[in-house]
Amino acid sequence: QVQLAESGGELVQAGGSLRLSCAASGHTFRYYTMGWFRQAPGKEREFVSAISWSGATYYADSVKGRFTISRDNANNTAYLQMSSLKPEDTAMYYCTLSPGWGTSLSSSDYPYWGQGTQVTVSS
Repeated sequence: QVQLAESGGELVQAGGSLRLSCAASGHTFRYYTMGWFRQAPGKEREFVSAISWSGATYYADSVKGRFTISRDNANNTAYLQMSSLKPEDTAMYYCTLSPGWGTSLSSSDYPYWGQGTQVTVSS
């Protein structure tokens, strides 16, 4: 059973930084994409970033230049380094995994999800 465990979310002041981690376990996929989505109260879940097995990265326009996604394939872990945080970044952040080489920005293409980690940015 695939499990994704996020960590690193917390309360931070605007302009601050956080690093989210996501540890994947229980799978036998050789190649897979990992992604991050977020959902703020009263809003739809939205794509944040994704990284393919080969290291190709994708970002939502709202976080481009502020967030950096990376992964450690040997340890089945993905990271999201968030800088220059804004109050509008406040949301539950979810780690996702999609088997294979392809990378998608659509949540429907990610069958595996973590429980989420809360990021709150105060003004």
